[in-house]
Amino acid sequence: MRNKRKLLIEQLDQKLQPFSETRKVLVPERGWINTIRTSLNMTMAQLGAKLNITRQGVKRIEESEANGTITLNSLKDVANAVDLKLVYALVPLNGTINDLIQIKAEKMARKIVLRTNQNMKLEDQGIGDEKISKTIEELASEIKREMKKSLWD
Repeated sequence: MRNKRKLLIEQLDQKLQPFSETRKVLVPERGWINTIRTSLNMTMAQLGAKLNITRQGVKRIEESEANGTITLNSLKDVANAVDLKLVYALVPLNGTINDLIQIKAEKMARKIVLRTNQNMKLEDQGIGDEKISKTIEELASEIKREMKKSLWD
């Protein structure tokens, strides 16, 4: 089971790899639809005609995109109307899905080890920093391997 999950994560990271550069893309303040329409020197009426909606309908679509309330179907319709392709993905903020899992596993391991070490210190059985680091690393590897649902709590 672990190998299957690892393979799924690797495949997902491969699928998302082309999107890695999108982290650098800044969404225009007025949205992509308005920015592309105006860059193409296209009026709202012209875009509306391609979408079979009114100029006011185009204005609503542009506003809903800028507000973050637009639907994927509306974006797809606009893209098709101006011979563009809607590209949609959820990408990790930093690195890969595998990196995300590693960070979460290390955070969980650190919390567990430090809490346990604190209890051991109270009993005068604490361990040194080097041993703590090694224990966190080993526990993180185990947590990552097992991929328990609690990783996302």
